[in-house]
Amino acid sequence: MSLPSSEEIIEDLAFFDDWEQRYQYIIDLGKALPRLQDEQKTPERLVKGCQSSVWLVTSVDAGKLHFDADSDAVIVHGLLALVMAAYNDKTPQQILDFDIDGYFEALDLERHISPTRGNGLRAIVGKIQTLAKQTA
Repeated sequence: MSLPSSEEIIEDLAFFDDWEQRYQYIIDLGKALPRLQDEQKTPERLVKGCQSSVWLVTSVDAGKLHFDADSDAVIVHGLLALVMAAYNDKTPQQILDFDIDGYFEALDLERHISPTRGNGLRAIVGKIQTLAKQTA
């Protein structure tokens, strides 16, 4: 299963009646993300500011940034899938132009995750935006 687009995720989440169903959908999205190999989970790839361990591997191909991400927490792996749907395989400028706050607002996400998860999500977004700026 490949990840749906950020627009499709917004539509899909709106279909569910309650947050328990939405969490399950987010967890299922995370299952679609490929796992990193243990040797890829290095300290320099660890995203600072996350409660759970999150690793981010970046590569550039044809001017687009590709991210592989993994976490030791199931729900965080799902949250990573939400971020990957927004940012993966985009140009640095597309990443910087993407309205991530509007996306999270449309998902109604931050009201339904803990403050520490929200901070971790912001740390992941910040890391990706920094990499986009450095690559641009």
